[in-house]
Amino acid sequence: MSSLQSRRTAKRNEKVLRPVRPNVGIETAYRGRLTRLIDAMSDSVIYWLKARANTPRIAQDETPADALRRSIRKLAAQWTKRFDVAAVKLGDYFALSVEQRSSAALRKILRDGGISVEFKMTAAMRDVVDATIHANVALIKSIPSQYFDQVEGAVMRSVQTGRDLSGLVQDLERYSGITRRRAAFIALDQNNKATSAFNTARQLELGIDEAEWHHSGGGKEPRPTHVQAGRERVRYKISTGWYDPAVKRFIRPGEEPGCRCVGKPIIKGFS
Repeated sequence: MSSLQSRRTAKRNEKVLRPVRPNVGIETAYRGRLTRLIDAMSDSVIYWLKARANTPRIAQDETPADALRRSIRKLAAQWTKRFDVAAVKLGDYFALSVEQRSSAALRKILRDGGISVEFKMTAAMRDVVDATIHANVALIKSIPSQYFDQVEGAVMRSVQTGRDLSGLVQDLERYSGITRRRAAFIALDQNNKATSAFNTARQLELGIDEAEWHHSGGGKEPRPTHVQAGRERVRYKISTGWYDPAVKRFIRPGEEPGCRCVGKPIIKGFS
């Protein structure tokens, strides 16, 4: 039997299933919760700023620069605590939601492919859940820190130049926009990463260790190597991933920042 015939036989004895895609509803809910927190934080800072903008020039303000800095840091500490509490709750919600949705989606895809399975919370899956929670908690906690670093820097520059504090409102609104966009990216990226991680763990538990790379077609600047891998239907080992020459390491769909690619699991042994 020729090698071509062997490949054709192998093709006949396998099924390429649909991919499990990240759930848009979870991403939207996650982004919405973060955005509401960020908007509340931004509103409180702008309110604080306007309350101190009673004179045309900051140089004429009675509050010294060091007192102004302490006031900003006190406000930052208050919001850091609020984000810390929210991070734990949102991290748990997000990780468990993605696990449940991705497991349900994979179960349906397998059932449609003629395989009936029941998933349990195994040690491997528990590890992925815990890692997902920790990653998201850390990211959420970093939001107020980065935001208030920008706010403090802007206010202190105004102190140095004698700018009117009320003129800072536009700058602070810009920082809020930057923070909201970062939150949107966190929601998208973490949803992709978590879905990929849960799918990998579930598929390996079932003995599925081969998949076909599928490019999402989304994103403003798609990675050329990912586009090519999808076009060529590159196959890779789920346990190790596909070697991406652009980053010079093995990766799985959804692992790179902003990557929306997915993998189509391949089931062997079908006649």
